[in-house]
Amino acid sequence: MKNILILFGLLILTGPKSIAQFGKEPILNLQNEDKRLLNWGYYLGLNQYDFQFEYKNDIGRDVLVDKSIGFNVGLIGELRINEFLDTRFEPGLLYTARTLGFPGFTTEADAIREVRSTYIRFPLLLKASTRRIGNWKPFIEGGVYAAINLGSKEDSLDDNSSGEFRMKKNVYGYELGFGIDFYTEYFKFTPSIRGVFALTNELVPDNDPNSPWTGNINAMRTRGIFINFTFE
Repeated sequence: MKNILILFGLLILTGPKSIAQFGKEPILNLQNEDKRLLNWGYYLGLNQYDFQFEYKNDIGRDVLVDKSIGFNVGLIGELRINEFLDTRFEPGLLYTARTLGFPGFTTEADAIREVRSTYIRFPLLLKASTRRIGNWKPFIEGGVYAAINLGSKEDSLDDNSSGEFRMKKNVYGYELGFGIDFYTEYFKFTPSIRGVFALTNELVPDNDPNSPWTGNINAMRTRGIFINFTFE
């Protein structure tokens, strides 16, 4: 994740005409961009998803999570409230993969579970911006989301005893983030970073209540980070 954050910083500093954006008297681009009631766009981005576990008993051996980099794409619909506030609906598709390592097993086939997830996401956000400064404008944003995990395997009759790790199909949570709008000559370019926090317990327990995989897990919730690049 450190490399992604470095890339995020470099893109901000070396983005299109970014040096000129901070001049004392820049030529203002897209002066009417934020005056429209409705605005549309799309985004591309990277993600890294993790799990937060809650255990029934502290046995000193946690489930290990090996994270990887995924990708996300989606559309943006924005409704202007006033000069500083906008509501945004950002339906999108997200792919991510996580590898879980369960303690107490002697063979890799029993200890390792690979979790590949494709989410259809429906975030509803409130965006609070500062006053525009030349051709750039910082903002913070936050809101709630609902998601459908297409790879959940919630309805599968098999469980970890057959090598099948199951998750809930429907997930709900909240998001918090910040970014900067850059007004280029032809479009608004926005890099942003966002934290994602599921409220839903996503674990489907094994059929055996004393399962060595899920028996000691009280709850499992997604934690993630997004880096998005938006074009409007």
